[in-house]
Amino acid sequence: MSKPRFESFSAKQLLLLTWWCKNSPLRKYDAVICDGAVRSGKTVCMSISFVSWAFSEFSDSSFAICAKTVASARRNIISFLLPILKELGFTCREFVSKNYIEISFSGVTNRFYLFGGRDESSAALIQGLTLSGVMLDEAALMPRSFCEQAIARCSAEGSRIWFNCNPENPSHWFYREWIKKCDEKNCLYLHFTMEDNPSLSEEIITRYKSLYSGAFYERFVLGKWVAADGLVYPFFDESYICESAPDSFEQFYVSCDYGTVNPTSMGLWGKNGDKWYRIKEFYHDSRQKGFQMTDEEYYQELEKLADSRELEAVVIDPSAASFGECIKRHGKYRVLRANNDVLDGIRKTGDCLKQRKIIICRECADLLREITLYKWNEGIGTDAPRKENDHAMDDMRYFVSTVLTDDSDGFFAVSFSREGRF
Repeated sequence: MSKPRFESFSAKQLLLLTWWCKNSPLRKYDAVICDGAVRSGKTVCMSISFVSWAFSEFSDSSFAICAKTVASARRNIISFLLPILKELGFTCREFVSKNYIEISFSGVTNRFYLFGGRDESSAALIQGLTLSGVMLDEAALMPRSFCEQAIARCSAEGSRIWFNCNPENPSHWFYREWIKKCDEKNCLYLHFTMEDNPSLSEEIITRYKSLYSGAFYERFVLGKWVAADGLVYPFFDESYICESAPDSFEQFYVSCDYGTVNPTSMGLWGKNGDKWYRIKEFYHDSRQKGFQMTDEEYYQELEKLADSRELEAVVIDPSAASFGECIKRHGKYRVLRANNDVLDGIRKTGDCLKQRKIIICRECADLLREITLYKWNEGIGTDAPRKENDHAMDDMRYFVSTVLTDDSDGFFAVSFSREGRF
């Protein structure tokens, strides 16, 4: 990630940078909450402000910087924060294996620990610490138990809590318990839009606005806490369909959503230049066809789908352990367990479609059928697609989330994870 360049700050950014200062009328607050649009500058300003506040109030103290994973904390915060701090005269020593950073300035040293709040079990990781402050980046993506455990660790006199997130469903616990109750909890609430970031040009703002649609547009561009409804990919039309695949490809993958009673969907993907084409597919619905298939029979269909092409890997449903073992026994194809973060995968898939990073060939009739029927499950209080017409949708999402990984500047690159293999 390149270091952010600052020419000026907006009024909202300056407020975030200085709210804790001794002469500020906002100093009375115990916490700050920043939500709103992507690329509004809230993460950069909060990170700088958090460290500056820590050194203005404490010495030889411990703090926590939390994100969904430690890797995302390093990528989204530490990678730009440390160069900025060093330029401002701070000394930074990073202990990567221990997940903490020792930062010094003018004879004062503090420790900043990195934590990941991936799931409910993560709360145990932060137990036992006494913290003088915690910054929770992507707070709405972390479990409530982890956030509350992190907050409970802030028992030092004068400690403060810093929250940063993009909006989610209005039924989300963080929206109900913190944003709606910010006055009750003595929190400063700052809502950001893209226009609050003076470093963004009109062209860049227009570009980001073109990437999203539906609920994701309202959340990530307009910064609203809205429920997802209607079609998952409402923008999809004939312009996203290719009548025939190119003649040559550089790489091939197969993605698979495996079912026994439920349908099994497999898609063959080929890379041509900077685009990935879904060339053809296999789809079996045992209820409709009247018979179930075995793992060996599915493997034979996989070989037919590959049709002597050399596959980089077969990306399969994480729960399809038996089919994964069947593929491995044959020794012909490498198996990758799919990333199964549903909402993040849907967002990334929508981004890839809108940027024409993935293109669907006309021959893939079942995917084209499902994508026009794939809808959000309304009225359940959380964002989730309906569990119908979703099998080709899932295998497409597995491919995007596992093979095409969203990096820091919005492009996509091939990546492999040793931890993701069977």
